[in-house]
Amino acid sequence: MHVCVLGAGIVGLATAYELHQRGLQVTVIDQDQPGSGASGGNGAQLSYSYVQPLADAGIWRQLPQLLLSPRSPLKLRPQWDREQWRWCVEFLRACNRSTSARSTQHLLALAALSRQGFEAMLQAEQLDCDFSRTGKLVLYDSPAGLTAARRQMELQRPWGSPQEAVSARQCVEIEPTLAHYQRHIAGAIYTPSECAADCLAVCRGLHRVLSARGVRFVLGARVQGFVHAAGRIAAVRTDGGTVEAQQFVLALGSASHRVAQGLGMRLPVYPLKGYSITLGTAHAPGAAPRVNVTDAARKVVFARIGHRLRVAGMAELVGHDDRIPPGRIQSLREAAAALFPGCSDSRDLHPWTGLRPATPTGVPLAGRHPQAPHNLLLNTGHGALGFTLAFGTAAQVAELLAPAAGPAVAGAGG
Repeated sequence: MHVCVLGAGIVGLATAYELHQRGLQVTVIDQDQPGSGASGGNGAQLSYSYVQPLADAGIWRQLPQLLLSPRSPLKLRPQWDREQWRWCVEFLRACNRSTSARSTQHLLALAALSRQGFEAMLQAEQLDCDFSRTGKLVLYDSPAGLTAARRQMELQRPWGSPQEAVSARQCVEIEPTLAHYQRHIAGAIYTPSECAADCLAVCRGLHRVLSARGVRFVLGARVQGFVHAAGRIAAVRTDGGTVEAQQFVLALGSASHRVAQGLGMRLPVYPLKGYSITLGTAHAPGAAPRVNVTDAARKVVFARIGHRLRVAGMAELVGHDDRIPPGRIQSLREAAAALFPGCSDSRDLHPWTGLRPATPTGVPLAGRHPQAPHNLLLNTGHGALGFTLAFGTAAQVAELLAPAAGPAVAGAGG
């Protein structure tokens, strides 16, 4: 069977890898180079046990400050875009305890499957991607925030999420570079099993591995439409030519909505814009964190990838705008200076922005769609958890096309 995967971000590449592992012929199409979209400069954290969806009941209490403050990590810029408003309404409807609990359970099961697939791939392929397993601290600056985090932790506990609430003093014991910041910490949730890696390096490594094994890559080709035959897709049309296949997987991130519209489908996927900077730490030993850190108040994450520190955050609903406002980069720089002063002596910040494809609930779309041609599968809508969940949804899609001989994927959910 020949499968055409549309998209060469981490989700599309993970899908191609899983399909090839099961003996299928695979072609991957993308308008750019592998990993150059939302995967390229993401937060680098692999948050398998900390998957709280953005759509949470607590968002209502925070909404005025999040939307009105000029320094808010969440920004909405209303546009003449019906999909933006529709997505926002669906998002607010999902901001309740029962939906959040269901989404959390689904995401935790998916993350566990993804950890299994990603680490099996790393062991088999030995990719050089600065992988580390040093744990994660999520910092809270108020007792109220910590109390809410404890509730989420207890919600996750029955599903095997190994976490504990720790004091400010314990935070410093776990990550000594936080010593000067201790007075600003009310407490934290610590997950010792969390990981980090350079997602762009993973994408490039998978590209090399798959190319060497016969997977065809059609790069620099924008999807323009499809050729239909007898209610199925016969081929995908690109500005570089037509590619025929028997099955197709839509993994184009935030562009998935546009492509689906051409098939008469409406996908609840909208870009959630984020930013990052990457600081060199080689000349500042002991000043940069070893453990992954998330500042819950600032909505900023810190991940050590080799001799670099990735600082990422923000969530903006501003459409398909890929500009990088200097103020957003300055905000990340200030966050790094506040938590880890002296972590880098480099002035090169490597500013980056990415449009993360988000669903209102935070749960990705993986599998078949009732309105889609029968030979089209979805693998999109991962939001800020694309790197974390990529190999989980890839396994689910692969299982639909080429069921495994053993019980490896059974019970994955979704």
